[in-house]
Amino acid sequence: MSFVLDTSVTMRWFFGDGKPQELAYAGRVLDAMKKAEAHVPVTWGLEVANVIARAEAKGLVAEARSGAFVEMLEGVDIVVDEATFAHALSDTLQLSRRYKLSAYDASYLELALRSGMPLATLDDDLQKAAKKAGVKLLA
Repeated sequence: MSFVLDTSVTMRWFFGDGKPQELAYAGRVLDAMKKAEAHVPVTWGLEVANVIARAEAKGLVAEARSGAFVEMLEGVDIVVDEATFAHALSDTLQLSRRYKLSAYDASYLELALRSGMPLATLDDDLQKAAKKAGVKLLA
């Protein structure tokens, strides 16, 4: 079963921090990717790159560690949704307004709604919005 992968889960793999239940969830999502495709909006790569660059600039991680993480991401099955842009100024904007989400977070919700796929996220606001919108969360 395919699902939509949010950056909050992706970056948990990178930093390895957070509450034990969040780390366990992120691990289960990574395991699920062995059997299922993870779909992401076209902005996902920019979000991941931004978090990595900021962490490096703050001295939290070395470029070598970031490079190893990027290689790991390139080795898993992640499908980039090319239609994200076409929905940005319509459906995504409306979801952002309705649920008080950033446009980036709303793009994950929009993709999950449009595709009928469950959403894998650790973001509390996005989880709440998904529930209100009738989107299933990946267990």
